[in-house]
Amino acid sequence: MPDKVILLVEDNPADVLLTERAFKQCKIANEVRVMHDGAEALEYLHGAEAGTPACPLPAMVLLDLKLPKVDGLEVLRRIRLDARTRLLPVVILTSSDEEQDVLHGYDRGANSYIRKPVDFAKFTEAVSRLGLYWLVLNLPPPQPPRPPAHATPVVPNAR
Repeated sequence: MPDKVILLVEDNPADVLLTERAFKQCKIANEVRVMHDGAEALEYLHGAEAGTPACPLPAMVLLDLKLPKVDGLEVLRRIRLDARTRLLPVVILTSSDEEQDVLHGYDRGANSYIRKPVDFAKFTEAVSRLGLYWLVLNLPPPQPPRPPAHATPVVPNAR
């Protein structure tokens, strides 16, 4: 399923390389688009180019929580508020195992919460299972049509 894009939102270059290496080792050939902070991820998902061939909506989002500019929980909240992205599978992939982070992640609509294993072999296995489930086995909901660029928002009459 190489046509399905994976959006990796991760600010740590070592974790980006580790994740990409794990995908390669698991033979997951999907394109991985990396966003290094929450603001960049939101621009990709909700900006003017979102949903176009230049910025295709991802098949899944791997989201770190501790991000610069806009934290992962806020990114998740905004993903769930937008009709175009609210049904995207979002997997929190983070080093945090704090109970509050887990609770807040699910409360804001995460599909899964995975703590990054320290051991590369365990991490590779986790990535392999993620890829198998979300990219091969899971049947995603249909994507809503993108509104035309010239469309104006409909505002109800205030009386």
